[in-house]
Amino acid sequence: MGYYYCIERFLMVTLRPHQQRALDALSKYLKGQCIFPTGGGKTLVAIMDAVREFQKETPQTIVVVAPRILLAEQLCSEFLEHITNVAVLHVHSGETHHQSTTKPAEIHNWSRRAYKHQLIFTTYNSLHRVQESGIDVDTIYFDEAHNSVKRNFFGPTEYFSSNANRSFFFTATRKTSVTINKPGMNDRDVYGDIICRVSAPELVSGGYIIAPKIKAKTFDIQDTRMIGPEVDCGNVLETIDDTDTKKILVCVKSAKQLINLMSHTDFASQLIQRGYSYLYITSKTGAVIDGKKVNREEFFNTLNEWGKDSEKKFVVLHRSILSEGINVSELETVIFMRNMDTIEMVQTIGRVLRLGGTHKTYGLCVVPVYSKVGIATERALQNVVDTVFEKGELLDSVVRK
Repeated sequence: MGYYYCIERFLMVTLRPHQQRALDALSKYLKGQCIFPTGGGKTLVAIMDAVREFQKETPQTIVVVAPRILLAEQLCSEFLEHITNVAVLHVHSGETHHQSTTKPAEIHNWSRRAYKHQLIFTTYNSLHRVQESGIDVDTIYFDEAHNSVKRNFFGPTEYFSSNANRSFFFTATRKTSVTINKPGMNDRDVYGDIICRVSAPELVSGGYIIAPKIKAKTFDIQDTRMIGPEVDCGNVLETIDDTDTKKILVCVKSAKQLINLMSHTDFASQLIQRGYSYLYITSKTGAVIDGKKVNREEFFNTLNEWGKDSEKKFVVLHRSILSEGINVSELETVIFMRNMDTIEMVQTIGRVLRLGGTHKTYGLCVVPVYSKVGIATERALQNVVDTVFEKGELLDSVVRK
């Protein structure tokens, strides 16, 4: 009985009303979608459902699927804050302190030998390895489930939707399809119905997240062909100065733009003069803190430490890695240097809506407008805010062809 979760610890967790509503829904259905805005606490719902399942006498196998290795590792840490004495396996190519493999035979043998509750963390990219292992899965949670509709990921998703005893899909931003050739989350056979939906205004009025505020920073540039690293540098710095905030996320157009900012301008030294530290991360550059290349674990540990430090000023730049899932509760401002699809835009806005220890009363979303891209980004951003945060409606990303 040593692998059972401590009931006393479970009783110490107080769920918010919308989280309890979702947890109740998971007990009533074997399959379905939970749609929460970013910051609504979807992960804790999955954790508490796992806690409940792990109290069964029969050993349970639960799989948690994430879009990125970094998020799989973060989810593992969050689950293990509440669940102890279970066998843990990671199925992805990243480094982890836990046992890991991507070989189906090793997954199968590990599951067969682990005579107790099992918790497996994997990515959409490696989920087919779990499928190929042939193990029986009792419950599977798909985090950021809009990723599951991608062509390479849908096969394993469909398989576990049919073969796992219970399958649940969590996201703030659904991806649906109106063409028979492309999968979408409106496929009820695979994804079930929406069994719990929480609107953004509900979370704002409950004091669980803050509302976004949009600000356009307009620059008078007559010839957009002249826009280069120096222009980007000056415009981003002026935008940062105007925000008058300490913790800022900058979404660059590309890794090339980021590299040019750091290598061909005095952007970094200008940040330091203003009292800001800086971090950036892309697949091309790797992770960098104040000019020093570091591993990803150090990068995210530092990002979280600085986020919790109310006096620390920093600017973190990225292309897409920080768009979904990664928690940094103290970010105050996001600067959009590029346009995005609906899903990534909603996810990016959510980076600055989480409550923290600071006094922030809204999440500032700034668009430097000095090209057609800036104008389009401002319009798209306003549409997202109006639909999701003002009207409280779903804003699905729809595949039409």
